[in-house]
Amino acid sequence: MPIAVGMIETLGFPAVVEAADAMVKAARVTLVGYEKIGSGRVTVIIRGDVSEVQASVAAGIENVKRVNGGQVLSTHIIARPHENLEFVLPIRYTEAVEQFRESVSGIRPYGR
Repeated sequence: MPIAVGMIETLGFPAVVEAADAMVKAARVTLVGYEKIGSGRVTVIIRGDVSEVQASVAAGIENVKRVNGGQVLSTHIIARPHENLEFVLPIRYTEAVEQFRESVSGIRPYGR
């Protein structure tokens, strides 16, 4: 199963919280992190099966509209990110989010 990465960049923290909440409720994905970019820009990052990430990002985009002043600045999905990206960029599963990955997949990660 290809593990995709999905990202939504918003203007404002309330907008990214709304997007993240909608994303994890809409599909079987794991929220792996967020990045404060500066000037009010915040990006939320999720991982999961390609089709689940696509549905999740779509839900996040739609729900940002509910936030007064919320704005989607950019979105992107990478179907099969190269493994090198996971060691350089903040897109990998960490111990802090591993419990949520298990609940999404129903399968314990290898070696645990």
